[in-house]
Amino acid sequence: MITKRLFAVELLLVAGLSTVFLLPQAPKTKPAGISLKLPIWVGDWIGDDAAVTQRELEVLAKDTQFARKIYTSPEGDAIVVSIVLSGDDMTTSIHRPERCLPAQGWSLLNTSQRAITVPNSVPLKTTRLSNVREMTAKDKQRFLLPNLTYYWFVGYNQTTPSHFARTMLDLRDRIMRGYNQRWAYVTVAATVTQGIARPEHTEAETDAMIKDFIGKLVPKLQRPGGGALLEDTTLSKNTP
Repeated sequence: MITKRLFAVELLLVAGLSTVFLLPQAPKTKPAGISLKLPIWVGDWIGDDAAVTQRELEVLAKDTQFARKIYTSPEGDAIVVSIVLSGDDMTTSIHRPERCLPAQGWSLLNTSQRAITVPNSVPLKTTRLSNVREMTAKDKQRFLLPNLTYYWFVGYNQTTPSHFARTMLDLRDRIMRGYNQRWAYVTVAATVTQGIARPEHTEAETDAMIKDFIGKLVPKLQRPGGGALLEDTTLSKNTP
């Protein structure tokens, strides 16, 4: 009886250890699903390169790649666009903007999910952040500067507005499919200028301006030969 039990235990151990060989030994990295080269023109908006902060370079992994431009409209409006493309270590390359905004002096007021219309494509699902930052005017008066920031994550052929969903998809791909999508995240931000600067825009007007801009920007970010940039992604879709 004891011999039979020992034999059964040995079989279980061998079967368990053998499953190790079924797991991917080294996840293959898929090409980036998004172009890291931001366009010069987005509709009537013209973009100028903007510097990446020293803090970003210090905190994020060394193989993280960046692209950043400040776009200006003919009327003088400004929108900041950033792309952060991860390296091999996702834990030190990709994070939610909610984590870094407070370090830049912004206070998060609320978060919501928004779908944005993109020509000839499914709607782009994004996360929208409403923020404020205390500033000092030339007359030494303190005031609050409102800001709206939209962001979303882009994989090889999938997008998601959720950091949690992106993490789960990344784990699924590495363990079940043996590859790394090499995720990037895109942020598009503008300040609400009503009562602060010209041209003046209310929050609703700023929001509409950003969404219209994103609708024109997204088709220009498609990587040549890449997968569907706006595949509608959920944890249940295409998940084993």
